[in-house]
Amino acid sequence: MTGLFAEALNPVNTIQRRSLMPAKKLKEFLDSHGVKYVKLTHSTAYTAHEIAQSLHISGRKVAKTVIVMIDGKMAMAVLPGNRSVNFDHFQKAVGAKKIELATEAQFKGMFPDCELGAMPPFGNLYGMEVYADQHLTDDDEIFFNACSHSELVEMSYPDYERLVKPNVVKLT
Repeated sequence: MTGLFAEALNPVNTIQRRSLMPAKKLKEFLDSHGVKYVKLTHSTAYTAHEIAQSLHISGRKVAKTVIVMIDGKMAMAVLPGNRSVNFDHFQKAVGAKKIELATEAQFKGMFPDCELGAMPPFGNLYGMEVYADQHLTDDDEIFFNACSHSELVEMSYPDYERLVKPNVVKLT
């Protein structure tokens, strides 16, 4: 990627357009840190698998954000789209007594700038602890929802890790 906002040509015809306007809070955060990123617009998709298929990228590169309750405290788990949370591994990795999925009712008001279920993996912007699966570190880039079911951000994984400072653990 070159320039502050990389806009590489992409022959994949399922990408409707590339633009540079993810949700305001996320955009301002990335811009304030001088991070290079690209926003991709795609047809509406609700799962990481659908997004990966639509954009012809590997499911392991599309990070999915899962909101969990860890011993009663809300947190964000971020993992490759082709994997599922293994709650036993997660619990052992963080030394928790109980980890469970948060209900939509518990978290829907926490992300006012996002469509429900399209939260970016930036819990630090929403006052939440972030746990990233160790497999995300296998790739140089990361793709994730940009607060919409039709917008995705691509950026370098090292930049993501530097900005979010997630606890990298075995989640899957």
